[in-house]
Amino acid sequence: MANKIQVKLILELRSKNMSRNSIAEIRGMSRNSVSDVIKRSKQLGITYDDVKNKSPDDVYALFYPERHTIESLFAPPDYDHVHKELKRVGVTLKLLWHEYKNQCAKEGSIPMGYTKYCKGYGEHTQLSQLTSHLTHKPGNTVEVDWSGPTMSYVVQSTREIITVYLFVATLPYSQYSYVEPCLNMKQQTWIRCHVHMYEYFRGVPIRTVCDNLKTGVVKHPREGDIILNDEYDALAHHYMTAIMPTRIKKPKDKASVEGTVGNIATSIIARLRHQRFGSFEALKDHISIALEDYNKTPFQKRDGSRYEVFLQEELSYLHRLPDIPYEIAEWVYGRAIGLNSHVIYAKNSYS
Repeated sequence: MANKIQVKLILELRSKNMSRNSIAEIRGMSRNSVSDVIKRSKQLGITYDDVKNKSPDDVYALFYPERHTIESLFAPPDYDHVHKELKRVGVTLKLLWHEYKNQCAKEGSIPMGYTKYCKGYGEHTQLSQLTSHLTHKPGNTVEVDWSGPTMSYVVQSTREIITVYLFVATLPYSQYSYVEPCLNMKQQTWIRCHVHMYEYFRGVPIRTVCDNLKTGVVKHPREGDIILNDEYDALAHHYMTAIMPTRIKKPKDKASVEGTVGNIATSIIARLRHQRFGSFEALKDHISIALEDYNKTPFQKRDGSRYEVFLQEELSYLHRLPDIPYEIAEWVYGRAIGLNSHVIYAKNSYS
């Protein structure tokens, strides 16, 4: 069956004095299809001004009535529903096509084939200016890492320069990000940043993707189970998220946060480079303000901002936070009870 040509779009671009080759190249169309539409428009005496108020389907039927008659035999899929369902975890076009076929069987209508179904969805996303390549599902993953670049503040009394490290987290779907300054990169700091991150996102994604850092991962073999340290494993169970370290030397496994680390360096570190901070609290406040600006700055190549996409499309997919936040604890074994019924640890007595 012939492919459905985007007649109205070709006429619109042609009315803007674009060449046939340019239309074909920019919109990914066949040059023969573009030429055929332009040829038919001359034969029919129809310009874009004549059809600009008509729907794309009506314009297509006007130019190719013989094809439209055949294609109208098939039950039209609800592509708005398809696009919404594709955001759910595990949902694919193949699954939705099977559901569409089953629905057609119940209604006694004729379903279109899988190839035509997928092509129709692609055309729908183009005409509706939607993002069809849903690599990341909303609420499915958060990527976490330490930023390579650091910041600092100066202790007023001693003039000592204290290095500050940045914990960075990103939700790949919306690119909504979280940044927290830290005085070290130890295990308890790493865990505490996760607790604050989930609270900042107001929910928990299904997966938490991290690097193979020693503060979280004990062993990551090529084959077999990944072993997390006890504290990180307990955090995962408390928040019901799957901790998934990336493969060794595979930064593309968490490309979103790797990219965010670079963006943070530009948006926050570079922005604050001329300021001198006399305390950790002052630095933290300025980072918080810069982070809010970063998340609310409009995208360059898509509508809205990170915050708007997160609020409107991703927040509802996150799991609810537990009633009680995770509490960091250190388990110590093999301690004897003294005659005073106390246990001594780190020079302190515990009853």
